[in-house]
Amino acid sequence: MDPSDARLPDELEDEASPASLEDAVLAAAAHLPGVVMRDAGQRREFIVGSRVVATLEAGVAEYLLDPAVAAAALRTPDTRRSARAADRIAFEPRVLDRYAADRAVAWFRSAVRGAG
Repeated sequence: MDPSDARLPDELEDEASPASLEDAVLAAAAHLPGVVMRDAGQRREFIVGSRVVATLEAGVAEYLLDPAVAAAALRTPDTRRSARAADRIAFEPRVLDRYAADRAVAWFRSAVRGAG
């Protein structure tokens, strides 16, 4: 992975953490072409082409990742297999510090790249 891919969007690059997981993912989505957002009840879905690549609901982000990336992600804090779909990981950071926000954005970008 290109190291620049893991960087937070410019508005998140300062030392402050985003206010919420949703803020971090929405900022990343705003900078990626081809990402469509839609609300599905309480859940926000992020779609590339015809695939839902990520979702946000109640402080949990779920990502559709390459199996190798998903396996690595599952070894990081606050991450588990999605209860909703076997091919997704769920990320629910207890504290959204700079590092958790960075992981949220990197996994979102990876999910978007994987659909393209």
